[in-house]
Amino acid sequence: MLCCAPEDALRRGCWRKLICGASNQDLAAITDLAWVYTRAGVHCIDVAPDPAVVAAARQGIAAALRPGQPPPWLMVSLNDDTDPHFRKAHFDPRHCPAGCPRPCEATCPVAAISPEGVATARCYGCGRCLAVCPLGLIEERPWRLERSQLLEILEICQPDALEIHTRPGAVAPFTQLLTLLQPLLPRLRLLAVSAGGPLAQLIPYLWQLHGLLVTQSVSHLWQLDGRPMSGDLGRGTAHGAVALALGVSRHGPPGLLQVAGGVNRHTQTLLQRHGLVGPGEKAPAVAGMAFGGAARQLVSPWLAAAQARGRPLHQYPDLADVAVGQAQALLSLPADPRA
Repeated sequence: MLCCAPEDALRRGCWRKLICGASNQDLAAITDLAWVYTRAGVHCIDVAPDPAVVAAARQGIAAALRPGQPPPWLMVSLNDDTDPHFRKAHFDPRHCPAGCPRPCEATCPVAAISPEGVATARCYGCGRCLAVCPLGLIEERPWRLERSQLLEILEICQPDALEIHTRPGAVAPFTQLLTLLQPLLPRLRLLAVSAGGPLAQLIPYLWQLHGLLVTQSVSHLWQLDGRPMSGDLGRGTAHGAVALALGVSRHGPPGLLQVAGGVNRHTQTLLQRHGLVGPGEKAPAVAGMAFGGAARQLVSPWLAAAQARGRPLHQYPDLADVAVGQAQALLSLPADPRA
């Protein structure tokens, strides 16, 4: 089967999204990630609201597309309030004791920490280093755009889709952001709303947002964030997003559902076990999955090797072919027979 267009993937329940990280500004890595996952057949690539980041992703997409392949949508992530996806770690390495075993460096999934401190562009705010520093020297710093800058930057970026990160109880800031975005909404292919939390709080909140979204000129999707930024941690993290999807599919408002947060190679099996995806006469309850940490961690050895050689990954077939094969296996999509 050839890679289907994003619209068709949503309808069929085989939608796959790559999350590069809402505050990830590592341009070389983003270009390589976009190339690998475009070549693997992903339907959407989600990046930070940064013109340089958007340009880097587009560069990777353009280099990866084969003749006749539908391009993935480029999505930009925003937040309506405080959100862990929009933060950076920071510490002063001069305060680190000489004998420290540096657990922060070992726990960082993207090698953003070194004896010189945090590589801010590479950090995407997972927060794992905050908990392991024996002296509590690491702090989180918010990373967000001023509202006065937002429309200008989005006009430069020209994304195909937007995602708003929100949380139960944030109706006022969500409404304010949605109002600000009104001039852009008619041009979008999709508006995703990312939220998590206990079902008892999440479902009433989604119903509140549904009342705002049904009047808009763009289709919307609910991204259910089970275990934020934890997909690379193993089998157990996949259960949170699937549990949210099960609850929202039964009691939540209408709309496409996408699982995220803790999504990895085990998620598809869990979704099938609960009857949320799979063959049938009706559209599946879950339209697709968003892969973040698991997707980045999976291909990181080949990205690092290419960067060490000094050129983009796709210029090294010995690395690129393996990385694409790994990405295709993670996405659970058939390989493109034109490959």
